[in-house]
Amino acid sequence: MADDDKQAAVEETKCPKCVCVAGAPAWMTTFADLVTLLLTFFVLLLSMANMEEVKFAEASASIRNAFGAHSRPAPSKFSIPIIPSPPISKFAPIQNQMAAKIYKRIQSQIKSDAIPDDVELIKKEDDTIILRINDSILFKKGSSIVSPTAYPVLRNLADIIRPLPMRLRIEGHTDSSPVSKRKISNWNLSMDRAVSIMRFFKKSDLLPLDRMSASGYGADRPIAPNNNDINMAKNRRVDFVLRTNNSIGLGAKKSKAGEIPL
Repeated sequence: MADDDKQAAVEETKCPKCVCVAGAPAWMTTFADLVTLLLTFFVLLLSMANMEEVKFAEASASIRNAFGAHSRPAPSKFSIPIIPSPPISKFAPIQNQMAAKIYKRIQSQIKSDAIPDDVELIKKEDDTIILRINDSILFKKGSSIVSPTAYPVLRNLADIIRPLPMRLRIEGHTDSSPVSKRKISNWNLSMDRAVSIMRFFKKSDLLPLDRMSASGYGADRPIAPNNNDINMAKNRRVDFVLRTNNSIGLGAKKSKAGEIPL
């Protein structure tokens, strides 16, 4: 009787059987989705291991947007910023500074040496310095032979120019009036005068020939209108042009030693 009571009590304590729904549990579906997304993410990272910077930026922006991290949109095109280069100046600042120092040096030497007041010192915007002398100091009227009275002036000019790290171009100029008593043009007269001064520097051993050049412009480069005697006297001049740029105004070929260009 007692055994029957125990068996009845055990049967009463047994749990009822659970009813199982067909298919996988609900948590399994969520877990499978998570694993699939992680697998896709790592495959994407592997595929971008050797990707270009542009594509990588676009892909990373797409991923951020997919996870809800909305930031600035990914650039559609990748461009390297171009920094504009500074404008190229024909004359370097170092040359201009050197020309300014040389100009002040020449100015002080002109004041201290016995050089006539008619010698005009001019500095251009670039590295050019001009010593301008009226033709009446150097030549007689209509002549291309250097006047003996001009020898001291030319020697003083040579002493000023010789130590300078500059090239010299001697330019002859005339006015528009025709040369009288000679069958010669203004252009020939201006060229002959420039060459005569260069020949004087060479023969007197004042300046080496490879530092000099000569040119004549006649009446083509006036500094004043040829409408009166005063302006015409200004145009009759010789310019001693000094340049720190060695490649401008000079020929590529050098003259032979002792040779005077004519």
